[in-house]
Amino acid sequence: MNKLIFVLTLLAALCFVTPTFAYTVQKGDTMMEIAQDNGLTLSELSKANPQITNLDLIYVGQHININLHKKNPSPEPKSEKSTSINESVSEKELDLLARIVRAEAQSEPFEGKVAVADVVLNRVESPQFPDTIKEVIYEPGQFQPVANGQINKPADEESIEAVDAVLSDMRNITEESLFFYNPDIATNRWLDSRETAVVIGQHVFKN
Repeated sequence: MNKLIFVLTLLAALCFVTPTFAYTVQKGDTMMEIAQDNGLTLSELSKANPQITNLDLIYVGQHININLHKKNPSPEPKSEKSTSINESVSEKELDLLARIVRAEAQSEPFEGKVAVADVVLNRVESPQFPDTIKEVIYEPGQFQPVANGQINKPADEESIEAVDAVLSDMRNITEESLFFYNPDIATNRWLDSRETAVVIGQHVFKN
């Protein structure tokens, strides 16, 4: 009889245990933070949770699937590269990076601002582009704010914070994208044919 009671108690307890692959949303959580804490990209977390149609709307107590069958859920080796970039970036380049972020993503959410900075750093690391932030930004024909003079306006506080974030815990938010554009207003459609890595705000980020 005692064994039967023990088994029934154990089964009842198991029914109410949150699966190890689920994260329970706490007050103040965001999908971006949950992804980073579990070594995932925002895109990966979104694909694993198709029931969440708006990534900005999650509620306390909600269960988020964080199991993508990864053997090693640690962040990608990209962080080592971002560390080297962080060590070599001058104050002038940080200011320039923040100014291009403001000019390109002033109306975008914070993650969108970080993403623009991330693309610039991805280009610095890519053999397809120059090796410094300044050279990447001022490469002819690459960024419209350089051509129209918007790059010369001072950066706002959120753009500066976005640069700080991309050099610390939000590196590779764009999954190594080298390009971005707003398809609703773009006049040149050549990026349409490239693979989409992630969509943040109004910008589509392409590999």
